[in-house]
Amino acid sequence: MWKMKHLVQMAPRWKGKDAKAKKDAEAEALEEPMSKIVSELKSSLVQSDTCGFLSDNSVQLAVGAEQLDLLDKACFGRPVRTIEKDKHWFQLSFEEAFYLCYSLKCLKINGSGTGPHNDEELWHYMKSKKDTFPCFYKAYSHLRMKNWVVRSGSQYGVDFVIYRHHPSRVHSEYGVLVLSDGEDKDLNGRLRVWSDVHCTTRLVGSVAKILLVLHVNKVGNNESPLCLANYTVEECTITRWSPEQNREKM
Repeated sequence: MWKMKHLVQMAPRWKGKDAKAKKDAEAEALEEPMSKIVSELKSSLVQSDTCGFLSDNSVQLAVGAEQLDLLDKACFGRPVRTIEKDKHWFQLSFEEAFYLCYSLKCLKINGSGTGPHNDEELWHYMKSKKDTFPCFYKAYSHLRMKNWVVRSGSQYGVDFVIYRHHPSRVHSEYGVLVLSDGEDKDLNGRLRVWSDVHCTTRLVGSVAKILLVLHVNKVGNNESPLCLANYTVEECTITRWSPEQNREKM
């Protein structure tokens, strides 16, 4: 059996081989909260006038040593190995790149052979490459603005996995699926039958995560990023209900 409830934060599951290592990880995370790291990253990208460029379904970013460290700490993108010694390359997903560009206003993005795109041009490009981008971006930014670290959840059969702190310090707590209203088949074809719910909850449960469903309510068209202000997000967790754990104690 299953039960559904609104998102309630659990206690972090710190990483470490023993109690001391876990205590150290907690102390380091509390000393350097994610909100502070993202703020430092934003300031550094603005000051360096950093500019990425579109590359099919991602954004490539060349950064210096300072931005390299901050991008890693803030968990944006993934490093790309190159033979260049003076440059470090990062690959950002559309959601990550648009968040830095549109929400934080700290990154410019060029097209191939052109100058920086404005927000609307980027929105249309990303939407043309990924039909689900508007809903995925709304879900991604919703979580990021709450200071969750958001990473791809493809290896767990979900859209995202989220961490309260850096993944090197803490285990992820939730596997996230994004759903929406309307006729978006790529999003809404999931969890329609109980077998889907059962398989997904068992999969994320096997890696000690809870399934978090973000339902994006769309209002109006999505021809401009301004539509995001009218989108709302409903949070709901789905877990297995155990009679043994919930029965009345005698």
